[in-house]
Amino acid sequence: MRQTVDKQAIARAFGRAARCYNHYAELQRRSGEQLAFYARRQTGQKVLDAGCGSGWFSQRWRRAGNHVTALDLSAEMLMQARSQHCADHYEIGDIEALPFTEPRFDLCWSNLAVQWCSDLSLAMTELRRVTLPGGQVLFSTLAAGSLNELHSAWHALDLPAPVNRFLSVESINEAGQSLRAQLYPQTLTLGFPDVLSALRSLKGIGATHLHQGRSGTVLSRRQLQHLALYWPRDSRGFLLSYHLVYGVIDCE
Repeated sequence: MRQTVDKQAIARAFGRAARCYNHYAELQRRSGEQLAFYARRQTGQKVLDAGCGSGWFSQRWRRAGNHVTALDLSAEMLMQARSQHCADHYEIGDIEALPFTEPRFDLCWSNLAVQWCSDLSLAMTELRRVTLPGGQVLFSTLAAGSLNELHSAWHALDLPAPVNRFLSVESINEAGQSLRAQLYPQTLTLGFPDVLSALRSLKGIGATHLHQGRSGTVLSRRQLQHLALYWPRDSRGFLLSYHLVYGVIDCE
């Protein structure tokens, strides 16, 4: 369940996307709204938004009447969140080594961030460690099979798809077993008017960082046209499917 992760490279990738992130973050918003469904309380809590990005859900929790600490690996993302007054406090930090010495939050929330961790079990344990008795850890992540349309289209070019592999649902379940994490799967499929729009949606949320390093491949117009021939689509357009897993840990 461990993977080799360059945290600084990830921070740089998301930093480059900070200004345009909200424009492309439909998946994050839809995932977060579903994740919020599992919260026992919606107001009056001390909330940690771990991997806050540009602060969309930090702001949501704050406006609902919570005291919010926004944490992210990327200084640029935190600057974006701060510029919008999304939280009460801001911390640069790593979910796998949270900068808090004791439990202090009623809700530790992490929407589509833990898939960037090197050890999912450690990330869950850290979120649980800083959660007060009676509180909750809520997280969402991506599972194996996500972006299968991208893999399918790239296979037609005889090139590896420029996307990371994700843990299986079974591996995610194993990572959270000792914490008695309850998992809830969902598949979301987004449609785009053309291939470039689909690719830009990934770049716009910083998701183009590859753990194995950049491929260096720049697609020609002809290759883009070839991708369009093989990219799965329907009435919604060119498709990108995400296999989401929502995790709930109740802290006694």
